[in-house]
Amino acid sequence: MRDGYDETPMNPLPPIVWLLVLPIVAMEIVLSAGAYGIAGGPDAIGWRSDALQRFALSPEMLDQMLAGGRVDPDYLMRFVTYPFVHGNFTHALFATVFILALGKFVGEVFRGWSVFAVFLGAVIAGGIAYSLVPGLRVALYGGYPGAYGLIGAFTFILWARLGAERANRAQAFTLIGFLLGIQLVFGALLGGAPDWIADLAGFVTGFVLSFVVGPGGPAHLLRVIRQR
Repeated sequence: MRDGYDETPMNPLPPIVWLLVLPIVAMEIVLSAGAYGIAGGPDAIGWRSDALQRFALSPEMLDQMLAGGRVDPDYLMRFVTYPFVHGNFTHALFATVFILALGKFVGEVFRGWSVFAVFLGAVIAGGIAYSLVPGLRVALYGGYPGAYGLIGAFTFILWARLGAERANRAQAFTLIGFLLGIQLVFGALLGGAPDWIADLAGFVTGFVLSFVVGPGGPAHLLRVIRQR
């Protein structure tokens, strides 16, 4: 057999990326099947609403824990579970595409545990930032804060490469500027909760964490600080 003919037409995804998207895909398959009457009977129409009540993060949860001075295990769980339930099929589809595309790019540079740390850190930071918005009562759900964490890691990779080439590092932030600009425009036109705050917090967390968990680790961070 000639060289190259036994290669797959697509590069395989890092296993950690599958680990991140499979819960989203599995959840959406079940909820969509119930919504379209494919499974579960008449009661299945309410499965998505039940899932949101069970897994989504309400900003009031953090307020109640801080006011009461106690830790509620269920409330804490929401800071990790909210990315795996979405408002509809399209919402879940775009989140999955973002995670697959960016996770593949970042996973080819970062180690598996580093990708997981970026995603999880962005999810938690996004949930905290969103919960700290005064007077907000709309629940947070969906995998976008985690996806934006991967965008932060992607931006870090571009930022590092541009620095090595002595190019303008500001170019690395073009993607996040474009995406946040679109979100702000749609938010102004359509209204709704300011979930862009969670996305922005996820991005910042992913970018900052990359200095610690990315290639070079803390030693790279120290070099950057010394160069300042």
